[in-house]
Amino acid sequence: MIPNDSPSSAAPASAAARAGTDAEAQALLAACEARTERRTVAVEGRALVWRRIGRGRPLVLVHGGHGNWMHWVRNLDALAARRTVWLPDLAGYGDSDPPAGEPTLDGLVAATGAGLDALVGPDAAVDIAGFSFGGLVAAHLAAARWRRDPASVGRLALLGTAGHGGPRRNDLSGLVNWRRHPAGAERDADLRHNLGELMLAEGAQTDALALAVHRAACAATRFRSAGMAAEPLLQPALARLGAPALFLWGEHDAVGIPSVTGPALVAGRPERRWESLPGAGHWVQYERAEEVNRRLLDWFDGDRAPRG
Repeated sequence: MIPNDSPSSAAPASAAARAGTDAEAQALLAACEARTERRTVAVEGRALVWRRIGRGRPLVLVHGGHGNWMHWVRNLDALAARRTVWLPDLAGYGDSDPPAGEPTLDGLVAATGAGLDALVGPDAAVDIAGFSFGGLVAAHLAAARWRRDPASVGRLALLGTAGHGGPRRNDLSGLVNWRRHPAGAERDADLRHNLGELMLAEGAQTDALALAVHRAACAATRFRSAGMAAEPLLQPALARLGAPALFLWGEHDAVGIPSVTGPALVAGRPERRWESLPGAGHWVQYERAEEVNRRLLDWFDGDRAPRG
């Protein structure tokens, strides 16, 4: 393990953070970066970068496809107030090297698990949350850790998870190829369009901060998750996992229909729960940050009471 920068006293982007300009967005992201401790671990000769912030029981946050650790930019400070939050850039995303050999889900999960073992120890009890494709990765990561030692997994939360195999609200045919333009205003217009098609239900949520996160993450993505995300790969992992699991969606999630998929995933499993946030889209932890932060903290602190 190779420690890098130490955290500073700069304030991260809060749940209420908004940016009117790209310069404001970059300042918010720089402040968030400065508050984290960057760690690099070597797995099969590849450098995988993680960030750490906060104190308390470890909580791993796994970003989505075409993402990086900043998918959680509006959640870090709230969650780090009670937890040591660990955020990987998955292999082939963000600042991490691409996988060694052919990119596969199993390889990605194994590399993430090896990095986590190096950072917190193979026997440490951790909670895990994953967003979108990261939900699929998180479920397989938790299942592998559970199989080795059930005491090493506390609770799981999957937000807008991929791999459920159920119906999708949007076939994503409206997405445009943002690579058709060089960096600049036209590319940003395409990225903003895609945020509205896939990630956010309300156009007002597509502020300069959302665009800055999406732009940087897309440009650094070298692992193609779309084919895996559309396959029914979630249930095999959940079948091997006995830990409590929360499934959370925005009401208008583009890649799922919560009222159909939620009941199917929790049927016959009293340790599981599903919830839907009215008015929100796929990137629910950004669009409804304050509510999601509260629900995640309640869940990981042990609240299992039903919600209306």
